[in-house]
Amino acid sequence: MLTDDGKHLYVSWDEYHLLTERLALKIHNSGWAFDQILCLARGGMRPGDILSRVFDKPLAIMSTSSYRAEAGTIQGRLDMAKYITMPKGELAGRVLLVDDLADSGVTLKAVVDRLRGMPAITELRSAVIWTKAVSSYTPDYYVEALATSPWIHQPFEEYDALRPEGLAKKLSV
Repeated sequence: MLTDDGKHLYVSWDEYHLLTERLALKIHNSGWAFDQILCLARGGMRPGDILSRVFDKPLAIMSTSSYRAEAGTIQGRLDMAKYITMPKGELAGRVLLVDDLADSGVTLKAVVDRLRGMPAITELRSAVIWTKAVSSYTPDYYVEALATSPWIHQPFEEYDALRPEGLAKKLSV
């Protein structure tokens, strides 16, 4: 649900899964056949896992991080993992890059540039759930274009501040 001022978007688990399923159908309906999925950790892990299962394709993971200050709301320096984790082989062929959103676009653009420099990748496309208007990079596939560029409150954010003690208290009720 988008707030009246357009500054915040609150997403439930049901909405999150529905949007991910819509993303899967968008990719499928494009007719593009890909060989592997590379998801960006952490945001792309949930949609990447679902897409990997729906398309029955191997899932690779690459860690990236740029949100550091003000409880993760101010973007800092981009850190990109040196290695990509895969069950076997190398990242090659037609690769679908998956993240949750194109926020500023900095992370996606940097990863796309790095991957395009890998000779084993013959074709690369990107997919996200949300693309913000302020993004400098537009993915090949996305479900929602957010004109107001709101802060997205995803359903799993409750775990950001939940520690084992709090979880124990929550589950003992």
